Amino acid sequence: MNRILKSLFFVVVGVAVGCSSAQPTDPNAASTDRASEEALDAIPQFPHTAVCADASARFHCKARVRSITMNGKIQPDLGPNGGFGPTELKNAYKIDTTRNPGATIAIVDAFGYPNAESDLATYRSNFGLPPCTKANGCLKIVNDQGQTSPLPPAPAANDDWTVEAALDLDMASAACPNCKLILVQATDDTSDSLFVSQQTAASLGATVISDSWGGSDPSPSTEEHFFQTTPSVGIFVSSGDSGNTGSSPDYPSTSAFVTGVGGTSLRTSTNSRGFTETAWSGAGSSCSTQIAKPSFQTNSACSHRAAADVSAVADPNTGVAVFNNGPSSSGWIVVGGTSASSPFVAGVFALYGKGNVGPSYSYANPSQFFDVTSGSNGTCTSALCKAAAGWDGPTGNGTPNGTLLGGGVCTPQCTGKTCGPDGCGGTCGTCASGQTCSAAGTCTTSTCTHNECSTGGRLKSGCDSCVTSICAADSFCCSVTWDSICVSEVSSICHQTCP
Repeated sequence: MNRILKSLFFVVVGVAVGCSSAQPTDPNAASTDRASEEALDAIPQFPHTAVCADASARFHCKARVRSITMNGKIQPDLGPNGGFGPTELKNAYKIDTTRNPGATIAIVDAFGYPNAESDLATYRSNFGLPPCTKANGCLKIVNDQGQTSPLPPAPAANDDWTVEAALDLDMASAACPNCKLILVQATDDTSDSLFVSQQTAASLGATVISDSWGGSDPSPSTEEHFFQTTPSVGIFVSSGDSGNTGSSPDYPSTSAFVTGVGGTSLRTSTNSRGFTETAWSGAGSSCSTQIAKPSFQTNSACSHRAAADVSAVADPNTGVAVFNNGPSSSGWIVVGGTSASSPFVAGVFALYGKGNVGPSYSYANPSQFFDVTSGSNGTCTSALCKAAAGWDGPTGNGTPNGTLLGGGVCTPQCTGKTCGPDGCGGTCGTCASGQTCSAAGTCTTSTCTHNECSTGGRLKSGCDSCVTSICAADSFCCSVTWDSICVSEVSSICHQTCP
C-alpha cells in the first residue's frame, strides 16, 4: 500500500471509528505512528468495537466486532465468508476435526441469550458441521446453579454478552465439531456469578471450560479457589484486548490454575503451512501482582505469574465469522479479540484429549505449537510485549499445531529450500548476514549498500530483485530513505522473511 493510499485509508477509518464506539486511538496516530503504517502494509485495518462496554461492570467480555454501528446496531457483515470459518481454522492449525473425543466444552458467559440454540444451528448448518441441539443431547444451556430454568435476562445493547456467547459457541464448534457444548449463563457481570459458574460447569461434566472475560487482579484468597477446586478440568481464559498492560493484569488469565490465551493476526500465505501469524497488537499480556510465579515460567519479564501461555487468531482485522441475533447485532458478523482464541484453543485441547493437562503443558511441550516470532503489543523492550522465539507475552508459547498435539509426526517440507518455514513450526535454515530468504526458500545475496531488512539510507533499484519490486511500488524507499515501512514491504511485497 503506497503512502498516499495509506493516508486516505486512515481518513476513512478515522471517520468510521468516530461514528462508532471503537477502541480509542491516538488522534495523531494517523500521521505519526509508523508502526501502524507498517501493519497496514500487511493487514487491512477495519474499525472494530468492544461489545461489552458497560463502564460500571466489574468484568468485561473480550469480543470485538469488526463493523460500523448505526442507530445503536452493529451492521451485519457481507455473509458468513467475511471472516475465517471452520475450514480455514482447521487448515491453519492442522487439526483433525473428524475426531470424536467424547469431550464436553463448557462456555461461561454472563446474562441470557434467548437465540443461542437457533444462532448456533445457523452457524453449524452453514459450515456443514453436525447439528448440536438440546434435543439430540449435544447442547445444554443452564444458569449458574446448573438449572435450565430460570435463565438470566438478556443484556443491554451496550453490554451485549450474546455476541460473546455466539463467538464462544461457534469457535468451540469449529475446533471440535463432535464435542458436546454447555453454555453456563451467569446472572450478571458484577457479582461472583461468573466464578460460581466454574464449579457448575465442572459438576456438569465439562472436559474444558472457556472464560472469555476478565477484570482486575484479586486478592488470592477471594477468587482463586473457584479455579483451584476444578483440577481435572482445563480452564482457558482470554488474556485481554488492551495490549501489554504490565502490572495491571487481566484476571483470571493470570490465575495459577488456568491457561491464559493470547492472540495473533492470522493470514494466508504461500509458505508450506499455508498461513502465517504475527502477534496481534491488541493481544493482552500482563504480570500479576498477587499470584506467585509458577515454576514452569522462567522468563524474567515478570516477577509474578505472567500471561499469556498460548494463543490463536484474535485480531478483528483477520477475524472469524460468527452468527448472532441479539440486542446489538442481527446476522453474520466478523469478530475478534482474545474471546475468539480462548474457546478455540479450549476446543483444540478437548479434541486431542488434553483437557486436564493444566497451564504448564505448553512449556513442557513447546514443539507442539507454532512459535510466533514477530509482532508486538506494546513499547516495552522485554518478551512481555515483543514476540520472539520461545515464550512471549502476546502469544505465549505459540499457537496449536494439531498434527503434533495429536501425537502425529509432522514431516518438514524443505526439499529445494535452504531457509524459511518448514511447515511444522520450525525452519529449513537461516541465511548468512547480508542475505535474505526468498518466498521459494532460498538465500539470496544482494549488492545493496545495506540489508533490505534493516532501515538506513535509500537503496538502489536493481541491487536485488526484492528491492527492485519495492522501489516500483513505493518510490520513497529508493528516492528518500529506506525506513521501517520499506522493511515491512519485504514481507508484504516480496513475500520474503526477514531474520
